[in-house]
Amino acid sequence: MATIKDIADLAQVSITTVSRVLNYDETLNVSPETRKRVFEAAEELAYKMVPKKKTKPKKKIGLYYSFSLEEELVDTYYLSIRVSLEKKLKSNGFELYRVGKNDTKKSLKKIDGMICLGTFKKEDIHFIKELDKICVFVDSNPDSSLFDSVVIDFNSATTSALHYLIELGHKDIGFIGGIDTDMFGNRFKDLRQDVFESYLKERKLYKEEYVRIGGYNPKDGYTISKEMLRNAHRPTALFVANDTIAVGCYKAAYELGVKIPDELSIVGFNDVAASQYMVPPLTTIKLYTEVMGETAVDLLFERISTRREVCKKVIIHTKLIERESTRSLKD
Repeated sequence: MATIKDIADLAQVSITTVSRVLNYDETLNVSPETRKRVFEAAEELAYKMVPKKKTKPKKKIGLYYSFSLEEELVDTYYLSIRVSLEKKLKSNGFELYRVGKNDTKKSLKKIDGMICLGTFKKEDIHFIKELDKICVFVDSNPDSSLFDSVVIDFNSATTSALHYLIELGHKDIGFIGGIDTDMFGNRFKDLRQDVFESYLKERKLYKEEYVRIGGYNPKDGYTISKEMLRNAHRPTALFVANDTIAVGCYKAAYELGVKIPDELSIVGFNDVAASQYMVPPLTTIKLYTEVMGETAVDLLFERISTRREVCKKVIIHTKLIERESTRSLKD
């Protein structure tokens, strides 16, 4: 496992800066570019180097991202996928081109294919279809009859987290999540929330007052969990929609004197690089973001090479990583 010093050396910053960035310290005054270097270094050191393959011809690949730098730094899920995508493409000799809002069909004429990461609006999808390029979507798929895609199995991931907490003896389980927005601008419940509610209702453990929705960021995690933990009847465990929400929960628990995991167990989602450096280290659902990125590149190259007409959808499974933020109530 990479140390904070390894990350500091690669990002060319101090160890203190790395620690504060990974813990989303709001009082730290550094530029977004510095934060970006730290997160990218942490993700890079988490992956094994992919050996270069000289047998594949060079292709120019367009990379289209639906998120901004600021959004990427708040929730590093997309950052970790992006790092693995770019690393895999470069190691295989592909030429990368970052597609922007000002690009046109003419400016993208020479690209051989595209990888689109994120959830896109209706006008973005129209633009992508107009390009008439081979395209792979990662984390979404607007049209399974036209595009290959790589997605996460959110159903089994959520189920495994809840099964784990129930096996530990927890009956009062809370959820903190957000509202998803699709490519058409429609807002709908996070799939994890749907699975959470149905799974616990089946076992007669669901408590509506333990479900709170905000944004996918540390600030909302802090505000919501602090409100929940102040109540006389509070959950003994929280399942949160991403690890950055968990950062806020940690801060709220600390300020209220609620000990993790003695008085509150927390399970996150994503297993971003910072999770292992939290105190205590965060139990979380690992999303194999490096596999998502690599699979997307493989799909794209295969479709370019073979001109395959049938679309593929690859579902990447997840794994529960048990660390020190959860405990059994059966002891």
